[in-house]
Amino acid sequence: MQDRPSALTLFHNQTFRSLWIAALASNFGGLVQAVAAGWMMTTLSDSQSMVALVQGSVSLPIMVFSLLAGVFADNFDRRRVMLIAQGFMFAVSIGLTIMAFEGLLTPWLLLAFTFLIGCGTALHNPSWQATMGDIVTREELPTAVSLNSMGFNLMRSVGPAAGGAIVALAGVAAAFAVNALSYIAIILALLRWKAPVRDTHLPREPMGSAFSAGLRYVAMSPNLLQVILRGFWFGLTGVVLLALLPVVVRETLEGTAFVYGVLLGCFGLGAVGGALMNARLRERFKNEIIARGAFVGFAVSCAVLAISSYASLSGAALALAGACWVLALSMFNVTVQLSTPRWVIGRALALYQTGTFGGMAAGSWIWGAMSERVGPSSTLLLVAGLLIVGALIGLRLPLPESHGLNLDPLGRFKEPTLRFDLTYGSGPVMVMVDYEIDQADVPEFLAAMARRRRVRIRDGAQQWALLRDLQNPEHWSESYHVPTWGEYVRHNERRTQLDADLSDLLRRLHRGPNGPTVHRMIERQTVPLRDDLALKPDIGDEAGKA
Repeated sequence: MQDRPSALTLFHNQTFRSLWIAALASNFGGLVQAVAAGWMMTTLSDSQSMVALVQGSVSLPIMVFSLLAGVFADNFDRRRVMLIAQGFMFAVSIGLTIMAFEGLLTPWLLLAFTFLIGCGTALHNPSWQATMGDIVTREELPTAVSLNSMGFNLMRSVGPAAGGAIVALAGVAAAFAVNALSYIAIILALLRWKAPVRDTHLPREPMGSAFSAGLRYVAMSPNLLQVILRGFWFGLTGVVLLALLPVVVRETLEGTAFVYGVLLGCFGLGAVGGALMNARLRERFKNEIIARGAFVGFAVSCAVLAISSYASLSGAALALAGACWVLALSMFNVTVQLSTPRWVIGRALALYQTGTFGGMAAGSWIWGAMSERVGPSSTLLLVAGLLIVGALIGLRLPLPESHGLNLDPLGRFKEPTLRFDLTYGSGPVMVMVDYEIDQADVPEFLAAMARRRRVRIRDGAQQWALLRDLQNPEHWSESYHVPTWGEYVRHNERRTQLDADLSDLLRRLHRGPNGPTVHRMIERQTVPLRDDLALKPDIGDEAGKA
């Protein structure tokens, strides 16, 4: 196996290094703000549900708006999208700081501000994570994701403790001010970064089509669905620690905001350790083994926290939970990125985040409400059992291995020269591909066409069908529709190197020297009184690849 790039080597990349350092400052401020918001809610309300909803108010917008943000990440300048998101969060944080200084915050107003910050995070995250593939190579990507996780958790190891100290010494308004200032570093780093120029030879996908394309791609990709399912279950159950920790500190450990920050710091230190172990574990163990270990380790942490009355023991449990947290989530993230081509990477990451953060948002509400009824200890023990169930799910739906997948564009398609004066908006277009197949090859052909159907629909084809000539049984036709000529070109350019063997197999099964015959026809639902397409001069026709 090829050695993975070391962290030191990756930091030689100036763009990655500057953005990583800027993200440290931003993450520090965000964690200080999270401690301040969670602790302030305990002073504004006695409701454990309201305390848990502070975490949920950040997670909910990521669940709701991530797919829209993924569409933006795949169809617009990612650098500009991130700048808009960071600028929005900067403005909201300034407003939150002013309201806190003036003493005007109420429980619902605090939730509203944290919800808006979550909206900015939802817009930022898909572009940020997809950008990693623009900055580093595919081989460096797992290391880059691990380093990003390590950077966040380095700040998690000091940010919460610092946040608790700031709250204790200067009040929550000062902590909110620190967060507002932290956005400046990443805004400046993004302004200095020269993003790569994106291919614009095709018109931008309409928003509706881009939404459906992302959903369709993930729906036709079983590997991605399995990752999203496991991410949802881990988010649903794992969030219990972060959601109920303020209550546990206040009621079980009888601690202060500083103790709360220190315990969150233990979680962060454990996460740093998990990030440092990640590369070695991925080399030695399969993805599913790591996932099961993370689920089981987190279950042990929940059980210990449920019965512990000592801050030191609780801190050790949280350190284990932090390691399991980063191992699971970074592995899910890398698996999604390595299993998805670049044209849809933002939407795939967004749907993964929708599942994971949707689980977190639901879990924050469910476990907060349950804690009010049965207490935080009983809730933590119940969730520990559900985490074991999450590990057992892997026996039936193991996570895929993504090593060796070549999802670069296949690059065989050349847009054919047409006799008609079409634009990329002309359509709808119907495509038929004719094959001549020996009877002895029919079983292999049908198996190949089952795979071809999934690939076609995944890449944008509609109304796919396979037809067989009743009078000439060796003649088969594959047909499908696309809305416009531009979508037909886009559909073919989405083919990846991983799909090459399927195309080669179908050509081998076809009898004839010139390969399958492709017919491209513009469709009319009514018969016009006159020809509505203008002919070009007779310059010949050039067949495209099937």
